[in-house]
Amino acid sequence: MNGYGYLIVGLIAAAVIVLLATNKKLVETLKNIYKIEELRKRILYTLGLLLIYRLGSFVVIPGINPNALGEGSALANQLNDNGLLGLLDVFSGGAFGNAAIFALGVMPYITASIVIQLMGMMIPYFQKMQKEGESGRRKMNQWTRLLTIVVLLIQAPAYITNLYLKVPGAFVYGNNVLFAAYATVILIAGTMFVMWLGEKITDKGIGNGISLIIMIGIVARLPHALLAEINARIQTSDGSAIMLILELALLFLVFMATIALVQAVRKIPVQYAKRIVGNKQYGGVRQYIPLKMNAANVMPIIFAQALMFIPMLFQRIAPGFAAAFSTMTGFWYNLTLALLVIAFTYFYTAIIINPQMMADDMKRNGGFIPGVKPGKQTVNYIDTIMTRITLPGSFFLAIVAILPALAMKFLNIQQAFAYFYGGTSLLIMVGVILDTLKQIESYLLMRHYDGLMKTGRIQGRH
Repeated sequence: MNGYGYLIVGLIAAAVIVLLATNKKLVETLKNIYKIEELRKRILYTLGLLLIYRLGSFVVIPGINPNALGEGSALANQLNDNGLLGLLDVFSGGAFGNAAIFALGVMPYITASIVIQLMGMMIPYFQKMQKEGESGRRKMNQWTRLLTIVVLLIQAPAYITNLYLKVPGAFVYGNNVLFAAYATVILIAGTMFVMWLGEKITDKGIGNGISLIIMIGIVARLPHALLAEINARIQTSDGSAIMLILELALLFLVFMATIALVQAVRKIPVQYAKRIVGNKQYGGVRQYIPLKMNAANVMPIIFAQALMFIPMLFQRIAPGFAAAFSTMTGFWYNLTLALLVIAFTYFYTAIIINPQMMADDMKRNGGFIPGVKPGKQTVNYIDTIMTRITLPGSFFLAIVAILPALAMKFLNIQQAFAYFYGGTSLLIMVGVILDTLKQIESYLLMRHYDGLMKTGRIQGRH
């Protein structure tokens, strides 16, 4: 990068430091967080395990020459040309492109979790486990781990084979059966260790461990992507600093819109009848059922992108068909992705939102929606509301899914930086950050401190 790029980065960093220094509320909040011993230990514990994960992303598989995997290598070109593989590299924090022991990250675990969730809908054995409470949850987790190993037994050899086809010179001892076997074992052990780190963060740290590991991998790519974008804008004749500023302003607006999508809810009022038990009165109050506009969160995009890998299987049989669906900026790729996201939004919302169960719980506790009869009419009312709010949510989610392609196509933004304009990366970052901030704020409010913000509130704070 030239001097202009470093100057812009320095100005951005200086602006952030000045903002933090002049924000007395933020400084006071950080002091309050430090005063709470349990919260302080949980945050430090989380940061320590995340640091271990980041260090492991640079530990190359023994027998692989890391010098052959740098910029300009066939593997790097493949990650730049193939949007789906590039996305896997983003999720792993660059470990995929480094041929590190954590190269496969937690995506095999995510794949196994999705499969187990679908089996919970269709197979009575798994449906029974879902209703067994804590013991059933432990059994489901065990099945998820076993299925993760099965997925890894398929993905790890495929990763080694692809690596050898792209950069055979990186294999110091060649790609014989013995090397492939122990490299597969190392990749499986790496993913299982990352899963263990995620579970420990969830138990003893702050936030959801697996989600934080995915997010930290995405955020780790942001500085490199930003520097590359600055360099590209300054060195090209058609680029300018003004265009770069417009890009950052647009990125800020996209973040704000995504936060609004994640936080948007429709509140359904529920009135509870008065009950006299002894000398005490129960009920008689009005509460609300918050129905999220995007109840499915990031899952529809993950489902849709998983299906977008299927055309690549027909690369030898129908190369034209595979090529049309392997280009991120292609029309048919983005149209198909948007339609799949809309369909999966309705599908996944129908899985996690059960109007019949909600109506039964209200009736059991003496609650009813004003103006709606309990029973079938309540079920139909909730179902109608969910259908109506899911429609704009699904279209908004589809737009978010194709925003990176639009940024690359019409704004000529570098692919690595375009990932932060939408898609899974953006939703994961926003969702995980908001969820972690909610947990930190709950600790502050429990100790009678102010929340994280002077005005407004994080959803879920009452």
